[in-house]
This record gives sequence, structure tokens and C-alpha cells, in this order.
Amino acid sequence: MPRNTTHSYGSIARSLHWLTALIILANIVLGLVAVRLPMEALQTKFQLFSLHKTLGIAAFVVALLRIVWALTQPRPVPVHPERRLETFLAESMHWVLYAALVLVPLTGWIEHAATEGYAPILWPFGQGLPMVPKSPQVAEVMASIHHIFAWVLIGAIVLHVAGAMKHAVIDRDGVLARMLRGRPAGTPTDRRHLTPALTALVVFVAGTAFAIVPRPDDAQSAAPLEQAASEWQVTEGDLGFAVAQMGSQVQGGFSDWTAAIAFDPDTGLGEVEVTINMNSVTIGTVTDQAKGAEFFDVANNPVAVFRGDIRPDGDRFIAEGPLSLKGHQTTVTLPFTLEINDGIATMSGETTLDRRDWNIGQGYDNESSVGFPVSLAVRLTAHR
Repeated sequence: MPRNTTHSYGSIARSLHWLTALIILANIVLGLVAVRLPMEALQTKFQLFSLHKTLGIAAFVVALLRIVWALTQPRPVPVHPERRLETFLAESMHWVLYAALVLVPLTGWIEHAATEGYAPILWPFGQGLPMVPKSPQVAEVMASIHHIFAWVLIGAIVLHVAGAMKHAVIDRDGVLARMLRGRPAGTPTDRRHLTPALTALVVFVAGTAFAIVPRPDDAQSAAPLEQAASEWQVTEGDLGFAVAQMGSQVQGGFSDWTAAIAFDPDTGLGEVEVTINMNSVTIGTVTDQAKGAEFFDVANNPVAVFRGDIRPDGDRFIAEGPLSLKGHQTTVTLPFTLEINDGIATMSGETTLDRRDWNIGQGYDNESSVGFPVSLAVRLTAHR
């Protein structure tokens, strides 16, 4: 029988249940393996994350179908309504599972949509989502919530399976057979309460709060650099970069940097010293890896410094000097345009660096996973 009754699950409900279980368990394994793979196996790591995200979309769609079907069908009655605590816990766990089956892939999908070019979803419908901007902040928040919700889902599955085994091995009351073969079981009851649903809501609200509340160490790591004394004071600006990962351009940047600028508009000569808080780097979902020893090694090299001389070059300018980064120093030439109106200077410059000059990503000696060229873009506004 395809439809549910008050004492049994129909074939459609059972099929959706076991299809969901298969997808979710496979995806949990994929996610745990991908997270634990070292960055040396970056190509395999990306491929596993792509599969994980693609299965996550499948899980989201199947979960929605399952929930819609459940809402249109009779709900099989509890097997032991007289065991009030057990029935309450079982119903609460079902609500947690239903919510997690939707929220875990959804938060992961939003995180992916807010991130540039990392482990794409394997489908032809694009990587973005409506109303989800490309934003490291959005991606970071969604990553934290996705992580917490995923562990809620894993815990709920463990308890759900333990309960099913108890009914099958200890109680032998037909609960598992009701989902396996559609055999009827249960005792009629009129008891229907919203308390289990509210309990599930509390679980996810608490999980969200735990994920987004700043930790003391987060506040410490976010301490900004002190503003540098400067003849020209920077009022706004962006310091960004782009690098190819697995053939896709990924955007990154630094949110905390200062610039001490001395410049004579009459001669076009000057000098600049830029100090960068390397802990402020963001580059999608690989930000933590970028801060690690193999890349920027932020723990041992918390700042980078560029000291350049400024000179005119035709209708533009050049800032040239050493960039000290990760214990290595290499000369950088940055061409830039400059407009000065009423004492306000607007500057925009771009150049291309080679990450190998600073021993960044030394374990990635070919471009199949991480490209050698890094495009650097600087834009700022300053007043004298």
C-alpha cells in the first residue's frame, strides 16, 4: 500500500525514509573524511567536498519531499502511548531529525553560495543563491551554524537508531517492522502535543546561538592594528587578491591594514609603508588553511610589511620596494593611477605576484591545485 494508515507506513513513506538515510549517512562520511584530509591532498579534498555538497542538495530535495508527503498522510500512532516520557523523547527526536534534514544542507548551501570558487556543486544550475551575496562574513557565519547543526543531526541519528534497536531487540514490539515492511503496530490515542516540536525549536535556536556568539579568542584575534602616523590619512580602501584553486579564481583579502604615506603632488615623488595584519585574511572556506604554516604561517608571521618608493611613470605612478612576508623579502612593483582633487587622493593599483617568492604553499609545486600567480589589487582614498 503506497499510503500511510494510522498504524503503518506506506511504501512511499518507507522509500523516502530509507533513501534519506542512505544519502545522509553517505554524506556524513564524505564530510568527515574531506575535513580530515590534509591540505597536501588538496585535489582529493576538493573533489570530496564537491561530492559532499552535491549530495547535500539531493538530501535537501528528498527531505522536503518526505516532509510534504508526511504532512499529507495519516500519522501512525505511538506504539506505547502509556510510556509518556519515551513517547515524548521519540517525537522530539523526530522533529529534530526533520528540521536537521532541511537546515543542515540549507546552511551548507548558503555558505557555498557566499564563497567564491571552492569545490563546486556538480550540477549545471550555477553556484549562487538568490539574495545571498559573495561575503566572507556570511560564509563564516553559515559555516559555523552548518557545523553545529551537522553534529546535532549526527547525534539525533545515533539516538534514533538506538531507539529503533531497543524496540527491535528488547521490546520486540513491531516498531522497526512498521518501517521495514509496513506491518501495522501501535495503540490508538488522542494525545497530540506541540511540546516535542517546541523542544526541537529550542535545540536549533540554542545551536545557532552557540555558533554565532563570539568566543574570547575570536575577539583577541580580531584586535586591529594601530593607525599609522601619515602625511596622507587613508579614509577607506580595499586590499584584495585572487588565486586559482583547481582552475577556478578565488577572491581573498585583508580587512586590517594601515598605510603611512608621504607624497609630493608637485614632483610625483614619495614613499609608502603598508603594514598588514595577516590574521585578518579571508579567502572563502579555506581561510583557516591560508593562515596555516604551509601558507601564510600567521602564528609565526603575524604581520607583512611593504616599503616602497613612489615615482611618476608617464600618466601613472609606480610604488616599488621590498615586501616582507612570511620571513622572506622580495621586491614588488605596483603600478597605480592617482587622482587628487581638493586635497583628496584616490588611488587604484594592480600587480601580479608569484607565491613561491615568499615560500607560500611550498607543498604545492604545480598549479593543478593552487596557481602560482596571485593577482593583487589595492584601492584607497586618502586626504592630506
